Amino acid sequence: MNGSPAARTAVVTGASRGIGLAITRALAGSGTRVAMLARGAEALAARATEIGPAAMPIPCDVSDADAVARAAGVITRTFGGAPAILINNAGLFHPMPIEDVTPQEFANTLRVNLLSSFLMVHAMLPGMRARSSGHIVTIGSVADRIALAENAAYSASKFGARALHEVLRTELRGTGVRVTLVSPSSTNTSIWDSIDRAGTGRFPPREAMLDAEAVAAAVLYAISQPPAVNVDELRLSRA
Repeated sequence: MNGSPAARTAVVTGASRGIGLAITRALAGSGTRVAMLARGAEALAARATEIGPAAMPIPCDVSDADAVARAAGVITRTFGGAPAILINNAGLFHPMPIEDVTPQEFANTLRVNLLSSFLMVHAMLPGMRARSSGHIVTIGSVADRIALAENAAYSASKFGARALHEVLRTELRGTGVRVTLVSPSSTNTSIWDSIDRAGTGRFPPREAMLDAEAVAAAVLYAISQPPAVNVDELRLSRA
């Protein structure tokens, strides 16, 4: 992250488990102070304690505009401005046939997987623009470009997140604020503990999935490039 003080602060959403936790650990290990956002205050505090003083837990429902505004206030006061890095990772994944998805479930998936990214960008981007530096990373999915069965809500949200990324890239080119989309294939995290689909043919067995740490390594690669280089997109799959 180029050694500059401004490159030593970050915000990660969905930071208490899975990919978000792996990214937080990787950032903290690189010397970055990380604001960890997630809804579960107890789990978030426990993970932050494990990571150490570089981690700052902030309980927040990132799909709620008021909660994001409050969290943004804490972050900017603590960091002395907008973070250098914003990782939009929070997400829900509940595969099911489209006729079984309730309107409430569909709307909730879009709020968490898509609206939350917009709310975080809306809160943090003005400070990045004013400083002419920053990096916004969206954690996408193979489902952000391939329509898969039983993925109505998830694919709709991830296609939308991809579109939001493309708009940001178009608007921010040349401003000093960079944007990257990291789209991993199925990743072995605790999200599969409650989904009885891994290894059934619809999804690979968990041992054949990506590790969360591999996704974190891809994020660190993207944000560590020289300021004049933007990694537009990284697609990750198991070798």
